[in-house]
Amino acid sequence: MNPLKRLPLLALISATATVAAQAADNTLTAAEKKAGWALLFDGKTTGGWRLYGSTNGPGPGWQISDGVLKKVHEGKGGDIVTVKQFDNFELVWDWRVEPGGNNGIKYLVTEKRKGAPGHEYQMLDDEKHPDGKIGPKRQTASFYDVLPPAANKPSKPGGEWNNSRILIQGNHVAHWLNGAKVLEYELGSDAVKAAVAQSKFKNAEGFGTKIKGHILLTDHHDEAWFKNMKLRELSAK
Repeated sequence: MNPLKRLPLLALISATATVAAQAADNTLTAAEKKAGWALLFDGKTTGGWRLYGSTNGPGPGWQISDGVLKKVHEGKGGDIVTVKQFDNFELVWDWRVEPGGNNGIKYLVTEKRKGAPGHEYQMLDDEKHPDGKIGPKRQTASFYDVLPPAANKPSKPGGEWNNSRILIQGNHVAHWLNGAKVLEYELGSDAVKAAVAQSKFKNAEGFGTKIKGHILLTDHHDEAWFKNMKLRELSAK
């Protein structure tokens, strides 16, 4: 027997309403649309994305299957960026990497600074990838090689789905991982300047300051999966 048939009428109505209110993957609810959210990936095409430093679309190493954008081993993918640029925004997405895998999302990306195009939200199998052993500045949800996330961050191992969020408003930046805020910093602050000076980006002019830029998905050659990529633009404050 269908277990829903045994539920009281009010419980059945409530359960049905809850299911209806939940958006399917790569779609927006009415409330999200009203709040200004837009999809960066519709689950079907790579429209709105192009190769970094090129007008061409993503390479064959980026594939779409069952509503998921996947960076596969076979075929060159290349780093890909949004066609649009953003400065104040909230970005959310679901992701996973293969066991031992490495990937990342970069933001405030410019194509004028080749060696350090933007700040990277690191996405890593902390336990199995060598970068995870270097220290927290290289681990999941860090501002890669610059600032570490909270030590008690709720990360999941390679092969499992994570949910992440980035907020940039004015000079304030925050990283979330699986519902928990794990890092906050101020663009252009003395603390960020000092951290950048100790990082691999110390010679990158302007790195760590506020610019309007693209969102970038990295090609680290490891397999990685993305879905439910949503962004809403914000006022400066």
